[in-house]
Amino acid sequence: MNKIYSLLLYRFVWLISLLPYKMLYIISDFFSFLLCYVFKYRKKVIETNLRNSFPEKSDNEISNIRKKFYKHISDYFLETVKLLSVSEKEIKERCKFLNAEMLEEYYKEGKSVLVILGHYANWELMCNYTLWSENIDFMPIYKPLHNKAMDYLYIKMRSRFGAKPLAKNDVFRTLLKYKKEGILSLTAFVGDQTPRKKNIQYWTSFLNQDTPIFLGVDKIAHKLQSPVVFVNMNKVKRGYYEVELVEITKDASELPLHALTEIHTRMLENQIKKNPEYWLWSHRRWKHKR
Repeated sequence: MNKIYSLLLYRFVWLISLLPYKMLYIISDFFSFLLCYVFKYRKKVIETNLRNSFPEKSDNEISNIRKKFYKHISDYFLETVKLLSVSEKEIKERCKFLNAEMLEEYYKEGKSVLVILGHYANWELMCNYTLWSENIDFMPIYKPLHNKAMDYLYIKMRSRFGAKPLAKNDVFRTLLKYKKEGILSLTAFVGDQTPRKKNIQYWTSFLNQDTPIFLGVDKIAHKLQSPVVFVNMNKVKRGYYEVELVEITKDASELPLHALTEIHTRMLENQIKKNPEYWLWSHRRWKHKR
């Protein structure tokens, strides 16, 4: 039954994805209006997150960011749906990697690379990286969803251009296997997830608040002596993005423990401060207290 439901959901969403971008953005405008003024989706969570992150901003400024966020998150959802049918040519025009050749230097040295990004701009569009670099396994790490139909749908969207979504519990074992077999890869970690309370091992300041941070990428990068790169994704205009890859270290084992965590947290923080409406403010990022 789950398989049938998954296929039906996939077919329905695929049909929506066939709509041109112009039509999808008309739908997005309607959705953002509903989210903002009718359902007031997670309004308290969003406003609390914004006020705590930017205590210097006025109520009007907070309200304006919240409204822009609703517009952006509606665009994000429909742009992600579009991944099911968008052409390779169009997705490369809409999400450009400005310096993908930087990673090629590591590959020539026989090194796999870890990249870190946040829930910023449209992070799902990273999955078109395989169109910019052939013969490299691109593995975006994800947490399997309890809803099997939605899990199936997201895997389909993320893997359409050749990416190989990797469940978070399989990361180290898979990367170790790749290293032993000499298989080159680019593995994408989302660095602003909220760890479970029992798994919290490290706290730092992030957006003016005490924040628990996952140490997974820090530990794995140290053990594998991996180069680590930060993904600076900018929204140029509606539906168009640019990805700048910023080197953090050529060998994570040369950094003190937790230094990598602090660096990528500060980089994401600076990114958010420039255009705060593009981050995932509806996420309960600060539900745990020290």
